[in-house]
Amino acid sequence: MPPSVVVLDYGSGNLRSAQRALERAGARVQVSADADVALAADGLVIPGVGAFAACMQGLLDVGGPETVRTRLRHGRPVLGICVGMQILFEYGVEHGRRTAGVGLLPGGIEALVAPVLPHMGWNTVTTPAGTTLFHGVEHERFYFVHSFAARVDGGDSGGAPDHQAPDHEALDHGRLLTTATHGQNFVAAVEDGALSATQFHPEKSGDAGARVLANWVAQLDESPDS
Repeated sequence: MPPSVVVLDYGSGNLRSAQRALERAGARVQVSADADVALAADGLVIPGVGAFAACMQGLLDVGGPETVRTRLRHGRPVLGICVGMQILFEYGVEHGRRTAGVGLLPGGIEALVAPVLPHMGWNTVTTPAGTTLFHGVEHERFYFVHSFAARVDGGDSGGAPDHQAPDHEALDHGRLLTTATHGQNFVAAVEDGALSATQFHPEKSGDAGARVLANWVAQLDESPDS
């Protein structure tokens, strides 16, 4: 039977396009805001578009941070997409406002320093050795739409407000960063044990994005509780 995936409905994200793309990647997909359903699925996807603060509040409203932490403590895969990736960091700064994130990834989200914003369109990425997410598409282009991003060096997290202390111990130590450049280098994707995340939209990235999703879905049968 194909692995089950829940696309978390917390009021933000291209839910149906993500659902269709994941179904094409071979998963049985349900869109739900129910924490129990999200915990039980083989894989959980956190989409996201719009402002960091609004997405983080929506995630809090459905108990998303604890759902994600619980899944990761049991080695159960989670995939964040676009702002759904950004809110997994410690904080985000938009228009002078600093908002705490889930705190699973160190550092924060800040405005890109680039001559043209938003960064909209196709861009290549630089993948690390050992990547699973980009296997077979290491040199392809992916579709980005964003003006904020995580710095490659993690940024300065000093003074970030906390909903809960960063839970870095829930993740493996072998964090793999994929990067891209638009004005400056930024984090395009993260692979950290059961946690994966992409700044770009795989569901809008043609065959290359479909391969990324298929690579992620293929991992679901290998997770400890599947």
